[in-house]
Amino acid sequence: MRLAPALAVVPVVLAFQQPVVRDARVAADKTTLYAREVGRGRPLVVLHGGPDFDHTYLLPDLDRLSDGFRLIYYDQRGRGRSGEGVRPEDVTLASDVADVDRVRAHFKLPSTALLGHSWGTVLALEYALRHPDRVSHLILMNSAPASAADFRRFRKERLEKMGADLDRIKAVAATDAYKEGDPEAVAAYYRIHFKAALKQPQHYEQLMTQMRPSFTTADAILKARRIEDRLMAESWQLDGYDLLPRIRDLKMPTLIVSGDSDFIPAFVSEHIAAAMPNARLVTMKDCGHFAYLECPAQVRREMDNFFDPARGSAK
Repeated sequence: MRLAPALAVVPVVLAFQQPVVRDARVAADKTTLYAREVGRGRPLVVLHGGPDFDHTYLLPDLDRLSDGFRLIYYDQRGRGRSGEGVRPEDVTLASDVADVDRVRAHFKLPSTALLGHSWGTVLALEYALRHPDRVSHLILMNSAPASAADFRRFRKERLEKMGADLDRIKAVAATDAYKEGDPEAVAAYYRIHFKAALKQPQHYEQLMTQMRPSFTTADAILKARRIEDRLMAESWQLDGYDLLPRIRDLKMPTLIVSGDSDFIPAFVSEHIAAAMPNARLVTMKDCGHFAYLECPAQVRREMDNFFDPARGSAK
């Protein structure tokens, strides 16, 4: 998402073993979507953020859930390894929603839990509104705004807080290298963009390292950027765009995970939680915009409790 644009980490890392990954291609109109399946147990279809990113920034940290869940990631159309033969004009909010359903059907899931991160929470809500019978549970992690009004308020507050970093990010965005999609310039842009998104410096550096391989070629970067512009024009930049009144009709259990140090203000998640009749909002202490990376043990505990309260409370 462009604007203008007290746990020990080491023990968790040492206890984690790389799971077995199963790759797949999902047919989608004249192209295919890359999907990545890992783990066993209750299926979770994972919707990544951006919307100009792919799923790889979630790895390996979200894979920690694979010892109890069957995680199904995929790159949204035109992004990451789902880019072949896709033109930006082929991608709309409707096509992205349809692709969620294609992934669900490909893996033979009559209904499934959806886990959306950041922009992925908007896509999860859009899908649930169209196919409520195909969504058993929703996990909305570090939610992006669900209305144009909330996006405008978030953007205003964010720009006011950036201080000198606003001038720095504008300077990078004004360079020919950034405009032409140079991977190094794009990486420099996001180093500034996400500077205030994480609570602990070590997590910030870890995220920057994990995101860097996503910025591959200029063509892929420019395509994803144009897709982001198109999706924003259909949502946050569209006058009257507002999911909040509509999601009052969604009855599936919903877990909303927020961080007390997220650069997206608390009111965004609070508005979504207030609108949904069967939602629970959890705000994690000393946690920013990447809860699965920054607070993995607490995320796991809340998810266990969400799906199985007896199991979760016993931990």
